[in-house]
Amino acid sequence: AMQSALFLALQHGGRMERGGRRRSDAEEAEKGRMKRTIIKDWKTRLSYFLQNSSNSNKRKSKKAGKHRNYFRPSPEEAQLWSEAFDELLANKYGLAAFRAFLKSEFCEENIEFWLACEDFKKTKSPQKLTSKAKKIYNDFIEKEAPKEINIDFQTKNMIAQNIQEATHTCFSAAQKRVYSLMENNSYPRFLESEFYQELCKKTPITREAQGT
Repeated sequence: AMQSALFLALQHGGRMERGGRRRSDAEEAEKGRMKRTIIKDWKTRLSYFLQNSSNSNKRKSKKAGKHRNYFRPSPEEAQLWSEAFDELLANKYGLAAFRAFLKSEFCEENIEFWLACEDFKKTKSPQKLTSKAKKIYNDFIEKEAPKEINIDFQTKNMIAQNIQEATHTCFSAAQKRVYSLMENNSYPRFLESEFYQELCKKTPITREAQGT
């Protein structure tokens, strides 16, 4: 009985191994499929963010620079983004790519909050400052806000008090926190992502991507 049990176990082990090998081939194919899907999803999101950021840059679009950042960057340009987080955020295509990445990680509220704060700091009119401060608070800060960011209770409380008489520094502490959260967590993951790696390659993903 002992021998036949051993024989069965060995037979079973062999079958498992063969099955395991077959499965890993299937897994590889699945990985390839997923990689293609991920890159396709990225491109869809990327073109959305590129189109929708054009209206905020109207002032800067003086003749020469008008469409420069719409096009896929050269591998050299893309490689610059890995040198500093600010390099990435300062480039229109880079920012759109990073937003698409955060969307795929379900934490796009961080970059949206950061952008809202950047816009807020440039606001001249005191009336607008107050209404924008309230909107940012309602969208990102208050408990159960639709895009609630992950900051501590004290900072939230401080903001709630400050927006009563809004100044340009209302959200400074929260913006710094969210910035360092992105810089330390999402940014390194973005640099390792399939999409960023593809942008840094010398050959484009496909010819049509060249025009994005």
